[in-house]
Amino acid sequence: MAAAESGPVRALALTGRTIVVTRPQRQAGALAALIREAGGTPLVFPALEIGNVEDSARLLELVGRLRDFDMAIFISSNAVEKAMDLIASHGGYPPGLRTATVGKGSAAQLQQRGVAQVIAPSERYDSEALLDLPQMRAVAGWRIVIFRGDGGRDLLGDTLLARGASVEYAECYRRSKPDIDASPLVGLWARNELSGIVITSSEGLRNLFEIVGSAGRPSLMKTLLFVPHPRIAETAHALGLTQVVLTEPNDEGILKGMIDWWSAGGASRALA
Repeated sequence: MAAAESGPVRALALTGRTIVVTRPQRQAGALAALIREAGGTPLVFPALEIGNVEDSARLLELVGRLRDFDMAIFISSNAVEKAMDLIASHGGYPPGLRTATVGKGSAAQLQQRGVAQVIAPSERYDSEALLDLPQMRAVAGWRIVIFRGDGGRDLLGDTLLARGASVEYAECYRRSKPDIDASPLVGLWARNELSGIVITSSEGLRNLFEIVGSAGRPSLMKTLLFVPHPRIAETAHALGLTQVVLTEPNDEGILKGMIDWWSAGGASRALA
């Protein structure tokens, strides 16, 4: 669509719109920059905090025998950052180890860290899409380690187990709700200046719902939420939030979704 193309149209597409980015602080910069380039005003308001695991003994043990595995899977960019830093300080990444991830950004991070061949889906970016790839089907007898956050989904591991692989989880980061003041959002709502909120995880959405509290939820209910995955839209609906716009995945896809929504007049397009 013309509205999402580069050039003057895109540069002005979000002018006058303040858009909240709820990603963890260290991961919000790239999307915030794209919003700014498109004329919008980004407000980074982390609804999810990423920290180190409290007990790293299990993680260190798995990193120490990484060469015993046939494949390593990194479930997110956080997993890449936390695990690869640790791996680099404990002998480095084994050459020839099959490597997979669910996201385009995570694949790029791995390649930047010297992992040349990364198995990753090219359209949908989730566990289901990774499992659909031909490279992930004939895994009987493989030893697979999955680097993920604490309490992650078990779908990936359970499916690989059913296909005959042995699976071990390496929990390398901890997710939590940040201790953050909701007043910046409350102020924007009071001045009718908050145009939309980008939500990139179901957990972040649940945290945001709690952070704004009962006083802020009526305003949240009326605010456009831009989400890059149907599962996040389902979480929103479960919380009673109906102003949800489903975008394509990754930063460019989210930006395109926002530009297309407002360029098309918004009301004329279906909500997710």
